[in-house]
Amino acid sequence: MIDLHTHSTVSDGTDPPAEVVRQAARAGVGTVALTDHDTTAGWPKAVQAAREEGIALVRGAELSTVHEGRSVHLLAYLFDPEHEGLSSEMALVVDDRLPRLRRMTELMAEDGIDITWQDVAARLGPGVTPGRPHLADALVAKGVVPDRSAAFADWLRNDSRYYVRHHALRTTDAIDLVGAAGGVPVVAHPFALRRSRGLTPPLVRDLAERGLAGIEVDHRDHDDDARATARALAAELDLIATGSSDFHGDGKPNRLGEHTTAPESLARIEELATSDVAVVR
Repeated sequence: MIDLHTHSTVSDGTDPPAEVVRQAARAGVGTVALTDHDTTAGWPKAVQAAREEGIALVRGAELSTVHEGRSVHLLAYLFDPEHEGLSSEMALVVDDRLPRLRRMTELMAEDGIDITWQDVAARLGPGVTPGRPHLADALVAKGVVPDRSAAFADWLRNDSRYYVRHHALRTTDAIDLVGAAGGVPVVAHPFALRRSRGLTPPLVRDLAERGLAGIEVDHRDHDDDARATARALAAELDLIATGSSDFHGDGKPNRLGEHTTAPESLARIEELATSDVAVVR
């Protein structure tokens, strides 16, 4: 099995990078990608664990971008982490996430919700990419909500009064930068409407013209219609069709290997990548 979308404690997952790899191996996943939000900090530990477990590792990241006013998550695979343009933009996103999270916490506290910045900061380890899931975990710990899913449904969704935007690349610029860094850009869960407004087929076509290489088809947040639409676009535009778990450990119900990528799709990703960052085998 090939699972090309997972998260660790380096961003908003609940397991360290090495443990994500070990869990993937135990789940029978033969190839796993570590794609933390806007950071590659988990790569070294994941590489070490992959070699110990005898599992293949695809190094990547999930980039925060925006296109036509819509939040778009862009999976980037096998890119050079030292590429100046891409690495500096990723750093800007990470740096802006902290004050954004603090402001969301303040807005909630001003409305009488039992939460403080100290509660949230306690969920953030060194080098972690801050995100709404950390605020959700703080709300769970305070007993305000029962779990992360409830926190997002009640307080943290994109149209919530407490939502605050953070710096994000334009999706077209991100596609350019990933390509310049020798990587392969694949749009993540483009039709997951419960997350945000999502993309539309015409917008996916626009991104494909710019250099988008693939589209995540099989994902827990895609219903049957969304998967059919994504699969049809992959065929029409010759995009690489992927499937993955979007695993976050205990933070979400998603399970490793619940959706997978075909070997020929991974082979195409490897063929398109031009950096020195290869799949670890």
